[in-house]
Amino acid sequence: MKLDDVDVALLHRVPIFAELSEDDLCWIAESGSPLELASGELLAEEGEPGDALFVIVTGELQVVKKSQSAEVPIAVLGPGEIVGEMAIFEAQPRNASVRAVTPTRVIRIARDEIVELLNTRPSATLSMLRTVMGRLRNTQGMLRERDKLAALGTLSAGLAHELNNPAAAVQRSAGLLKDELARWSAATGALGTVVDDQEHAVFIAELGADVARHADSPVALDPLDASDLAWELETFLSDHGVAEAGEFAPALVAGGWNRADLERIVASFPGTGFGRIIAWLAAGSSVQALVGEVAMGARRISEIVKAVKEYSYMDQAPVQRLDVRSGLDNTLVILRSKLKAGITVVRDYQPDLPEIEALGSELNQVWTNILDNAIDAMGGEGEIRIKAFARDSDVVVQICDNGPGMPPEIRDRIFEPFYTTKPPGSGTGLGLHISHNVVARHGGRINVTSRPGETCFEVCLPRERRPA
Repeated sequence: MKLDDVDVALLHRVPIFAELSEDDLCWIAESGSPLELASGELLAEEGEPGDALFVIVTGELQVVKKSQSAEVPIAVLGPGEIVGEMAIFEAQPRNASVRAVTPTRVIRIARDEIVELLNTRPSATLSMLRTVMGRLRNTQGMLRERDKLAALGTLSAGLAHELNNPAAAVQRSAGLLKDELARWSAATGALGTVVDDQEHAVFIAELGADVARHADSPVALDPLDASDLAWELETFLSDHGVAEAGEFAPALVAGGWNRADLERIVASFPGTGFGRIIAWLAAGSSVQALVGEVAMGARRISEIVKAVKEYSYMDQAPVQRLDVRSGLDNTLVILRSKLKAGITVVRDYQPDLPEIEALGSELNQVWTNILDNAIDAMGGEGEIRIKAFARDSDVVVQICDNGPGMPPEIRDRIFEPFYTTKPPGSGTGLGLHISHNVVARHGGRINVTSRPGETCFEVCLPRERRPA
């Protein structure tokens, strides 16, 4: 099917063709082919080869980019506008999908025809370059903001998971603590039947102090040793007539008590008095353990909140003196949910590392992008090494992973906008590009070296900020 006179007239109004002669337009018209699209029909799909550009004659096209499980609208284009030109010039797969919003007619111009046009008709080159650069700026700006929101969503989900664990532990321990306090109170009341002189009262007071002391300095036992000791105490308690020996023994082991302690107690309180004291010690040890769990959960929640505040540099000036070690540590806290059991982080920080003048929240975005890529590259298993040290007038941060590495053709392009090795929907290809720009704005530089089994990013930042 040939183009009609209306299509040829439309080509003349398209900015990249506006300066072409009538003969050139006719040549393009002969080279192009019209396509009819129904509403909702896909014209081009993200990831497929960019073998043509399209001029919209009638109707509307929507450009969308996959992000996680959703499609992000980038632009809606109407008659006289073009789509697909960026993939043609880069000779790369398309970085977005195009779908008809309404019944749409387009003119398809193959990549070979565009290349010939640029080679033989120089007047089209500048017009097309202006159009492509304008589209690139608009798309990049929109996706940069979307990328920040997506990163925020990912971090928020990770933080929700991180906060949920200690919060659930606090809730569980607090519920158990209420019941255990009641048991301890009852056991304390029962002690009145076995304390009949000053010497016994002093002994009981010392045992109470030992309960708190053991809780403050617990002895770490591996599960097998703890099980063996619990069996030993249970046997000892049963031999001395304690009916609930199987219940009390694990609590006593967790509370730091051993057989020698029990022998000392039974020597002073033989008979039924021994059982009542054991019940009191077991309940008291359980109470102390639960209080410790509540305190630990609260500390963990406080640590996460503190890390988030420092990570975002809330309530602080945009530019300040900062220690990059704190930023790295806070970023690791934020990403802890992604640092699975198989990933080990090794930190090597210079003790007297000087502070730098920087935009803290932006630098933390750099650490997040690099670490997040390293975690993804290792597939949940491996080692990340982080080193921070001074070199001349710079502070240097090196982040290395022992993942598969990158071939040269990928390594040389990782800072390009929209370049990504991830499948469509898994990344915008802007993370490292943004990181490069942030470092450059600080007057620094970022480099990457990679070989099979190791990839290292090195970020050099001046101690005094030198905006690029």
